[in-house]
Amino acid sequence: MKAVVVLSGGQDSAICLALAVRKYGSGEVAALTFSYGQRHSVEVKYARRLAGRFRVAAHKVVRLGFFSDITHSALLDRGAEISRAAGRSCPNTVVEGRNVFFLSAAAVWAKSLGAADVYTGVSEADFSGYPDCRGAFIRTQQRALRLALEWPVRIVTPFLHSTKADEWRIADRLGILDLVKNETVTCYNGVPGRGCGRCPACRLRNAGLASYERQAACGAGGGGLK
Repeated sequence: MKAVVVLSGGQDSAICLALAVRKYGSGEVAALTFSYGQRHSVEVKYARRLAGRFRVAAHKVVRLGFFSDITHSALLDRGAEISRAAGRSCPNTVVEGRNVFFLSAAAVWAKSLGAADVYTGVSEADFSGYPDCRGAFIRTQQRALRLALEWPVRIVTPFLHSTKADEWRIADRLGILDLVKNETVTCYNGVPGRGCGRCPACRLRNAGLASYERQAACGAGGGGLK
């Protein structure tokens, strides 16, 4: 096995999966999805569909039920109102340290499969301000995992410096634009496709799509993959 993809069922991870399969072939790629009490848990169903669509060699859904015991987040409380408090760098949907656990689990599984690459769709260019989506964290986490596992883990972040419009462009060039539009769940309220249109994830996704569609209409959508 060559790569493990952290697959949430949303836009970012779906395109990551397509990139990993394009590079290594479906038989050399595994996908890992987490069920952690998220209010948009329907994304797990969509992750299963994506894993099947791309015919990955293996797909696991791992339950991490402890988050609501140790932290608070609107993403873990279905009755909470999603908001961003004045002076806060990110909305109340942040799940503290989520990517620490996700990447650690993915790296452990990757080692057991003989894979070095762990793909994740984080971005620090066009995001909600979550601390564990930044390059500094990714670099530090990679060093820590290499020490902890004695394994040459490489955390692959294709979109770390990309906007959502960039992601849509890549999806189009991969021939999966409609799939990502219609068969992924990015919305924090669990609405597939374009989502509810109100939560932070929907606003980022839809603004990026509108930006890419404007660029494509002006003839700026061509060219090769990054």
